[in-house]
Amino acid sequence: MVMFEDKTNAPCELFTIVKKEKVSSVINRLVIYAPDIAAKAQAGQFLIIKTRETSERFPLTLSDWNKKDGTITIFFRETGFSTTELGQLCIGEKIQSIAGPLGNPSEIRKYGTVVMACGGLGTAAAYPIARALKEAGNTVITLLGARDKTLFILEKEMSSVSSAVMYSTDDGSKGQKGQITTILQGLIDKKEQIDLVFVIGPSIMMMVTSEVTRPFGIKTISSLNAIMVDGMGMCGACRVTVDGQTKFACVDGPEFDAHKANFKELIQRLKSYASEEKIALHGGNCQCHNHT
Repeated sequence: MVMFEDKTNAPCELFTIVKKEKVSSVINRLVIYAPDIAAKAQAGQFLIIKTRETSERFPLTLSDWNKKDGTITIFFRETGFSTTELGQLCIGEKIQSIAGPLGNPSEIRKYGTVVMACGGLGTAAAYPIARALKEAGNTVITLLGARDKTLFILEKEMSSVSSAVMYSTDDGSKGQKGQITTILQGLIDKKEQIDLVFVIGPSIMMMVTSEVTRPFGIKTISSLNAIMVDGMGMCGACRVTVDGQTKFACVDGPEFDAHKANFKELIQRLKSYASEEKIALHGGNCQCHNHT
């Protein structure tokens, strides 16, 4: 793990990066000065980020915030053009604009026993929800899944708000080999008390997990990672189908009843700009990323 931190005491300009941490080979953590957002942030909300003047807008989850310092924390993987561009910024540099906090906050109350099923970067979104649920008096059981042990994030933080943390990896390098659905099914088979499941991660993982809980009538909530542009319900890019009705993930969500969400449609829509993204990432002539 490589850590970079601004050691000066100079006041920051709005949206200045004050800390940068590489938490794995592919995941970055940024702490950004954004006092107005930090003052209003709640678990389950997200941001719309525009890295530079000519950049695209894209969503990232709010993973943490510090009202006293006026900072917010985000995690992201450098996979597409926009996240790669964000990853090139250094401490002391400014992000062009950050809109937030956006979306409806999680419904936090005392449910009883809540299982947080997290896949990959979904842990970044799950952490503030788990923390708020614990503070509300719930027992939190966390299931963390990843391709291999090097890709887990926020392990200490999740442990601090959970009564138990269980791991699964595709390659068996940590915890149980396979998917977290196997662990969840095991808890259900043992008749463990589960009053609510939060599942956050890749769409396919959320879809499969929701099918595990469906036969048992366990309420399951998912945070839908739809394509977003404006984040305010005007562009329509984030439309999803829930219980047969069109919803906008940015203003109606991002959290929905997982048993009512049309994940197959969501997965298909997420592939809409795959070819253009590939061209842009490799320096092609895609006009949607034309920064000249």
